[in-house]
Parts: sequence; structure tokens; C-alpha cells
Amino acid sequence: MRDKAISLLQELTEAHSVPGHEEEVRAIFADELENSGELSTDGNGSVFCDAGGDGPRVMIAGHMDEIGFLVQNITLDGFIQFHPVGGWWEHNLLSQRVEVRTRDGRKILGVVASKPPHFLPEAERRQVMPIDRMFIDVGASSRAEAIEDFGISLGDPIAPVSAFTPMAGKDLYMAKAFDNRVGMAGAIHAGLLAGGDERGNRLLLAGTVQEEVGLRGARSAANFAKPDAVVVLEGPPADDTPGFSRADCQGRLGGGVQIRLFDASAIGNPNFARLAQDVAKEEGIPFQMTVRRSGGTDAGSFHLANNGIPCVVLGVPARYIHSHNAIIDLNDHLHMVQLATALARRLDEETVASLTRYL
Repeated sequence: MRDKAISLLQELTEAHSVPGHEEEVRAIFADELENSGELSTDGNGSVFCDAGGDGPRVMIAGHMDEIGFLVQNITLDGFIQFHPVGGWWEHNLLSQRVEVRTRDGRKILGVVASKPPHFLPEAERRQVMPIDRMFIDVGASSRAEAIEDFGISLGDPIAPVSAFTPMAGKDLYMAKAFDNRVGMAGAIHAGLLAGGDERGNRLLLAGTVQEEVGLRGARSAANFAKPDAVVVLEGPPADDTPGFSRADCQGRLGGGVQIRLFDASAIGNPNFARLAQDVAKEEGIPFQMTVRRSGGTDAGSFHLANNGIPCVVLGVPARYIHSHNAIIDLNDHLHMVQLATALARRLDEETVASLTRYL
């Protein structure tokens, strides 16, 4: 199980898939699950594997996209001006490597840059550089070279470059895009583990698009797949670094799978959250509970879709998400896979019905 998890995480985190351009992750999903059920997509590009079974439609879903950029303009001198897709903090950007993926699939390496501080007034050096004053240097000498020789076009997607790397600390790994390639790896892995089991449900695995720009893909995914319950898998921010109270930490690396009760996008279904806690205790799976003041997940769209869909959000806490270099504890990921798989085996008709029994 560990080897498969590491393999999936490496392949998925190193894939280039920003909002609206999720082709590489979608291809990995299809390749991994092609023998596990019927594959399909909705009109926005979210992908599904119907693993079969009888009973309520139970979905395990992650979002395929990572935060990135689009080519907004190419200057006469061949520099790329770019627009963010997803939430970037400008502190994380300067001097970082990125790749522009052209329409023919070629990846052009570049670096995020700005006017050097040596030429800035003292007051400007102390300010955070806004994105609209940054540019990407791809080594082109002119707009014509960038377009004609490199193949770069307006609207081309740009993703961070960062290799999946084991750290000195036991079971810690660094990579880009753990938000939300941990969720995609988890959905695939849980499908491989539970897909062939005797279950009291019809199991659906899903990868949604465009979560990072407003939870968009989950809306059409819910209409297309019509799930009766959704287990949302995520890569939420950890809060176990300097600046946080250790006593109040709700997302600690090594603390187990995170079960989210609330954030700005959704109030978790209380019955589903309690079920997740009970199953984790019965299975001996470490977990940590969280109530978040901000942020959101695809549960924000899923729970409002159709007639209202009960959701639970499971997460792998990751330090420094929405940057080139985030860090997870592999054991938290394995615990998320175990809990998602255990829930897939438990969610029969009576259990799913109990999640929304209000009268």
C-alpha cells in the first residue's frame, strides 16, 4: 500500500494540470482505473469511474487542478506576462521555476522575475511585488521567437516546477500541488482497494475540474453523476509551524487524517462526520478534527447540488500549500486512504439514508 501511494503521489504531483487544463491528471486517473469500471466525463471535463455495485450512489472525489497561471501577454522582447488561476500569495513567486505548456504539449521552462531590487527605490523594496509587475523569462529574445519558435500562445497554462522529493524526516515528502493531488491519489487508491469488494452501494470515483477558481467542476459533476453521498478528499493547510499555538493545532503532520466539520464553503453533514469518526475509531485509524474559519472545498458545491447531497471532507494536512514546495507526512495520506476505503465499504442503503433523516 505504501509503495502504491508513493508512486501515485509522485506521478500526480509532477503532472501539469492547472484549472481548465487538467488533461494530464485526467489521463493518469483513466490509466489507473481503466480496469476498475466504466469511465466517463461531463461537459466540463470532470472524470468518473463507475465501479459498479447495487445500492446508493456513493462518490469518492478529489479535484484535479492545482493553482497556476495563464499566459496573459507576450511582450515585444519575449517576456511572458501572466494571470493567476487560483489563490497565490505573491511572497511565494519570485525566482521560482515554472513551465508553460503549449498547445502541442511542449513544456517551456521559465522563471518568475521582476525588476531587480537594485533598481528600485528603498520604499518599493520593502513592499510585496504585485503579480502584474512580475513576468516570466523563458529565454526568448522577442515576441516572434516566443510564438513561432517556442510555440507559446495567449491562454497557455503555466504550472510550477517542483520534483516530488523524500525529506530527511521519516515519511515526510516535499512537492508542489499536494492540494489536491493527495485527494486524487486517495480517490484512485481507494477505488483500487474497494472497487472489487462486495458492497451495499454503487461506488463512483471522481476527479473534478476547476475547484481552485470557485468549486466550479463539482457543480456539473453532481448533476452528471447524481451521487447520494460524497466523500471529498483534500489537501488542506497544516497549522503546526511557528506562529501557531501547538495546543490549538487542528492540522498537524503525523496527526492522522483530518475530518473537517466546517469552513466558509460548507457546514459538514453532522451525521456523516460522526460516522467518519466512529469508523476511524473502530478501524484504529488516527484522525484529527477541524473547524476552519476560512477556505473551502468541493463540498461547498456538492452539498447544494440536486436535492442536497450529504458530504464529509477528509484531508491530508500539508505545510505551505499554494506554493512550489509543500510538505506532507505519508502516514496521514495512508490514513485518509484507509478511512475513505472503510467508508466506501460501510455506506449501504440504510447508512446513507440515515445521513439525511431529519423527520
